[in-house]
Amino acid sequence: MLTTLLIFLVMGAVAGLIAGMFGVGGGVIIVPALVYVFSLQGISADVLTHLAVGSSLAVITVTAISSVLAHHRNGFVQWHVFRVMLPGLVLGVVGGVMVAVNIPGHILQWTMGCFLIVVALQMRLALVPTREEGNLPGAPVLLSGAGVTGIISALFGVGGGTITVPFLTFFGMRMQQAVATSAACGLPLAVFGATSNIVAGWQTPDLPAYALGYVYLPAVMGIAVASAPAAKVGAQIAKNLSATKLKRIFAIFLAMIGASMIAKATGIF
Repeated sequence: MLTTLLIFLVMGAVAGLIAGMFGVGGGVIIVPALVYVFSLQGISADVLTHLAVGSSLAVITVTAISSVLAHHRNGFVQWHVFRVMLPGLVLGVVGGVMVAVNIPGHILQWTMGCFLIVVALQMRLALVPTREEGNLPGAPVLLSGAGVTGIISALFGVGGGTITVPFLTFFGMRMQQAVATSAACGLPLAVFGATSNIVAGWQTPDLPAYALGYVYLPAVMGIAVASAPAAKVGAQIAKNLSATKLKRIFAIFLAMIGASMIAKATGIF
């Protein structure tokens, strides 16, 4: 058990460091890493991907609180936008979990790999443009965007920033405000997503000891404890490096992870 916790502490430190350096949520790192570690632990292939997704959302629940408070103190969170999006976020993530738990693990891995490659392309090529000025859309569009974000969060165990930030900046929201509002949106996504994974996986066979439904408690504790301080270190490192070069390196890294997950899911290796 001690060795397992140490592994997750190291994983949390690495995920936090990368998240701080590259300005991305830890979910895009945590889920693939957990899939790999869970497979080494001999956890059933039928549940390991769902366990990785649920555990990632539980970690985000812990780490998002400090992030939201910091952004709120800086005055960047657009709470009026958050309130409009909240119902869509909750319905999307809860519905997404109900769909995800019925998807075979290898298919979930394949779609996760494709998602990571799309994120990498967005980082490298800016497929979704940003605008300096613009008017935010009405409630129907915001709710629809929030619903899609919730579904993606549930499927891939991410906080939604990879979707919410481009979505809001496309309509002209300032980057600082979009990042802060996205962080606020990530908290209910993680809370309802993790809770839904606990409920959905409660009676599932083949789960390891210390699993609460599709949430593996040793992973959550180890990663959450180490990721927050490591993220601060990563942010400091990033200040001394070229942002363009950082994004290029990380985009390549994400694409490689995505390709490896697709290859694993399809049985290539």
